[in-house]
Amino acid sequence: MEMKMTGRKALVTGGSMGLGRAIAQAFSSAGAEVAIVARRADVLAQTKAEIEAATGGRIVAVAGDVSTAEGCQAAWDAAIAELGQIDVLVNNAGSSHRAPFVEVTDDEWQADIDLKLFAAIRLCRLAFPGMTERKWGRIINVLNSGAKAPPPSGAPTAVTRAAGMALTKVLAGEGAPHNVLVNSLHVGKIESDQWVRRAAQQGNDIEAFYAEQGKALPMGRLGKAEEFAAAACFLASDAGSYICGAAINVDGGLSPVV
Repeated sequence: MEMKMTGRKALVTGGSMGLGRAIAQAFSSAGAEVAIVARRADVLAQTKAEIEAATGGRIVAVAGDVSTAEGCQAAWDAAIAELGQIDVLVNNAGSSHRAPFVEVTDDEWQADIDLKLFAAIRLCRLAFPGMTERKWGRIINVLNSGAKAPPPSGAPTAVTRAAGMALTKVLAGEGAPHNVLVNSLHVGKIESDQWVRRAAQQGNDIEAFYAEQGKALPMGRLGKAEEFAAAACFLASDAGSYICGAAINVDGGLSPVV
């Protein structure tokens, strides 16, 4: 099955590294024009150049902070100015933050909510009117396995990701009559720069580190960003035209919840 996004315009937050970068490259390979949003302009510029070289597609780099209302609006305005409209929105911004509940401060709670939940709320609110008017839209909220099965010491991320799953279902019901399909993808353990940094801090070889981490997973290995991106590309293409309101695990069987 060939997944095509020819003519589509996409916006991917957290798009300079990891899952966001892989999703942007998959979209570009499928024919979409893609705006990638992240905080660091230098990393964005490098990612833009590398994806364009790999796919021959058009990538727009938007430096911005989506953890604030002003940042969301500025990123949206910049993407619209370049692309004209947004057909596909991927809310991917965020990193893992977890600690024993009593150790999580108010400031840490607020920062997590602003980046992982309010960014999605604000960008969806900007995207929804145009998508419903055109009778075509795709929104993908990148969450994690803890959204369905929050573990002990999983706050604040598991809580904000669980709220993101509820947001997905609310929007799916409102968008479905207008062919605006809203779904979430739930990540488990994926090979990433975050793991590379952690391995380096512990003085471990990264391949040995990946192998050790993979032993705890049903599939016996960590996933790759490209595997996760393939699921996003499926949902964003016409191939996923009857999937709406789904929370899909892309985690190698890690989640105990379907």
